[in-house]
Amino acid sequence: MKVDVAFSPAGLASQDVAGRPAFVIDVLRATTTICAALHHGARSVVPCATPDEAVRLAQTLGADVLLAGEKHCLPIPGFHLGNSPREMTATAVKGRVIALATTNGTRALLGVATAAHVYPVSIANFSLAAQRARELLQSAGDLLVVCAGREGAFGLDDAYVAGRLLREALGGRTGRSGLNDAAIASLQLVRAYRDRWERPLRLSRAGRELVKAGLGDDIADAARLDAHPVLPYLHDRRLTIATAA
Repeated sequence: MKVDVAFSPAGLASQDVAGRPAFVIDVLRATTTICAALHHGARSVVPCATPDEAVRLAQTLGADVLLAGEKHCLPIPGFHLGNSPREMTATAVKGRVIALATTNGTRALLGVATAAHVYPVSIANFSLAAQRARELLQSAGDLLVVCAGREGAFGLDDAYVAGRLLREALGGRTGRSGLNDAAIASLQLVRAYRDRWERPLRLSRAGRELVKAGLGDDIADAARLDAHPVLPYLHDRRLTIATAA
């Protein structure tokens, strides 16, 4: 068994990713926003590395595309939507393609595009994501969990969710053989914060920055367990809802 956690995508080499099942976490807020958009009827979400790339994509794909994203937590001027799950209502997104550009989350997704499977994880789709992680670990004996982090550095919010995901994927296993140090540390965070989803989110740098920007309600929204029960899957640069295993 091989289970690796990366606290940020920075430094991940192609051989660390290629051919492996990968789960990507940016709970505040990209992966939560993706789940909300797909749950409320968006046709797909296309992760973009930069706002300029999102604009070029919209120009190519035409009128069905909505531009969404953030810079320094705030909506990007001229875009239709920000990076808040509360904006992804059925009225706003149903039937549309969302071109999403965020500081950390969409780049993390693109950074693992060579993986065998890529699934975004949030608290909002946690049970489905944990079930798929457990299935893949049992069948392949391999799991890569990538935290978006904050600008290439550790993020408490994502690392805590990574620990919760690993705890579910590992089931009742108590041994740590096959886990890298970051995976073990993530599990220790779960021991520290237990099942209090919102507390580590609010304590994290990402959470504090959202509060400072007047977006503290997004933290409470992101902490709602299984609020958007879909399993997004990255294929051909698009995120759509995965079919049954």
